[in-house]
Amino acid sequence: MMCGIKNIAVVLAGGSGRRFGAALPKQFLPLAGKTVIEYSVDAFEKHPGINEIAVVMHADFLPQMQEMIDRNRWQKVRKLLPGGSERYLSTVAAINAYEAENDVNLIFHDAARPAVSQRIIDDVVAALETSPAVAVAVPATDTVFEVSDDGSRLVRIPDRSHLRCAQTPQAFRMEVIREAYRRALRDTGFASTDDCGVMLRYCPEIPICLVQGDVSNMKLTYPEDIGNLARFLP
Repeated sequence: MMCGIKNIAVVLAGGSGRRFGAALPKQFLPLAGKTVIEYSVDAFEKHPGINEIAVVMHADFLPQMQEMIDRNRWQKVRKLLPGGSERYLSTVAAINAYEAENDVNLIFHDAARPAVSQRIIDDVVAALETSPAVAVAVPATDTVFEVSDDGSRLVRIPDRSHLRCAQTPQAFRMEVIREAYRRALRDTGFASTDDCGVMLRYCPEIPICLVQGDVSNMKLTYPEDIGNLARFLP
């Protein structure tokens, strides 16, 4: 870890779970003895390179999250932040919460990826020592079709050797992610995307380092994902 730099894991749990079709947001669903979000927070709580954790979620569920923090006796969770209606607003909430601090890295992770490994966090923290922006990805294993605007015609098949499937964490030095969103929010044509997409579009001069992900670091999106995820959990 760079001397004096604070690594803050921001667990993004603002999703409503509409695609999942459950009454509760998917991050609160039980999975092999814990809730989904408990695995995600635990991973960063246990990692020696993480100094602090912030959780961003819908304001309605903040009391439930506080009960979970107390029950697990997590020491690193210092902030509970209300998220916005769009994912990027949750990122902005975290930036605003820490913008007064100097020498901060923000490490954004989807709560719905409960099987993130210590190795991936190791590699992200190490990459931040030399890179201002870090993404986690795995090679694309399926052929990907690029289609026409109306989706009715195949236009192009990109070379799969140049394609990667994005995962989280995505990590940034505070000054670069803050500047990327400052530029983005001034753009009337800004459309919500992931944080690396914002960086790539609005701060193209900033190189984004790639860290190897893992198939186990999958995202809980549909009910059928639960069985697959359970076998990867610690």
